[in-house]
Amino acid sequence: MSERIVVVGAALWHEGRLLAARRSAPAELAGRWELPGGKVEPGETPDAAVVRELREELGVDAEAGERVPGEWPLRTPYVMQVWTARLRPGSAAPRPLEDHDELRWLTPDRVWDVDWLEHDVPAVRDTLAHRGPRQSV
Repeated sequence: MSERIVVVGAALWHEGRLLAARRSAPAELAGRWELPGGKVEPGETPDAAVVRELREELGVDAEAGERVPGEWPLRTPYVMQVWTARLRPGSAAPRPLEDHDELRWLTPDRVWDVDWLEHDVPAVRDTLAHRGPRQSV
């Protein structure tokens, strides 16, 4: 069996809204929306990678919650896992730092107003189903 490389996506919830990040790079992804995240580093747990990636990409202090059931194939050998996350009390507001040029907090009824990357669509759908219609966290 070939090696799999896990990429984590952060379903960052705040006041009942999900954070979407618009890619600015690379060119083939620019203008499309995704859950922020990135590769799990060797020796790192996926939930620790969520916290690190949110700090690096958005400058926020967050904590990982639970893993959304399932995983979604990306380009071989990558697979995406999604973890819920929330801002820690007193954390700064998210801001795009790395590969993003805009952020939006989307209520569950507005999640599909943005043009998600294809591989994020099933992950976002399952994230909403896993979370349910709750409006607060």
